[in-house]
Amino acid sequence: MKKILVLNGPNINMLGIREKNVYGTATYADLCEMIKRKAAELQIEVEIKQSNSEGQLVDWIQECYGKMDGIVMNPGAYTHYSVAVLDALKSVNLPAVEVHISNIHQREAFRHHCVTTAGCTGQICGLGLKGYLLALEFLAGK
Repeated sequence: MKKILVLNGPNINMLGIREKNVYGTATYADLCEMIKRKAAELQIEVEIKQSNSEGQLVDWIQECYGKMDGIVMNPGAYTHYSVAVLDALKSVNLPAVEVHISNIHQREAFRHHCVTTAGCTGQICGLGLKGYLLALEFLAGK
């Protein structure tokens, strides 16, 4: 059974509270439940984690080495400047899909530049929470 880490960066825990016009009204708990249901359907094992701390995200990515088959990651704001997260993704050499709930390319100009994407197999943005499910399907090979 494939093992996938779903990793969320800063402020993703505030879904349903922050900027509902951008991120919608579903909560972080709703997102986690959607992911668990999809994983069961795909017959894969998922571990879901969230942190507002860059170093914690790096540690969790590094812990994937030799233990996980892929990573779904929403780095949040770290997308735009974290070389540490980029280097961690490159170091574990696992397929990774970067997910963004909103279409970052239609938002503020600073969000158009993505540092962490270079360490990923692909990027999904602007499809809401469904982006996570599509990323799981891709990594599961479905």
